[in-house]
Amino acid sequence: MQELANLVTILALLASVFFFVAGSVGLVRMPDTLTRIHSLTKADNIALGFVVVALLPQVGSLADAAKIAAVWVLVQISSGAVAQLMGEVALAEEEATPRGLDHPDRSRGVDA
Repeated sequence: MQELANLVTILALLASVFFFVAGSVGLVRMPDTLTRIHSLTKADNIALGFVVVALLPQVGSLADAAKIAAVWVLVQISSGAVAQLMGEVALAEEEATPRGLDHPDRSRGVDA
């Protein structure tokens, strides 16, 4: 039974690494702030879920599993709230900035 738990842990950790890398690539490759925030928060939340799935078979008690799950839920709530606030600030800054030749999207050749 321990071998199955170890296998689930290894597979879930590998999946989490994939999503963390995908989120990081999205952060670097996406053209504007809102899509960067979106790709990063979605991928990192899924990756953290896989980390929790990887840890659950390894915990010693139900109380420890509940603590890990509670941390995951709190991170989900805070991540959504922070992403929402960052998106609102990005939109406000975008609306306040005139679209001219000095706009960052124009200098990269991206038509917005």
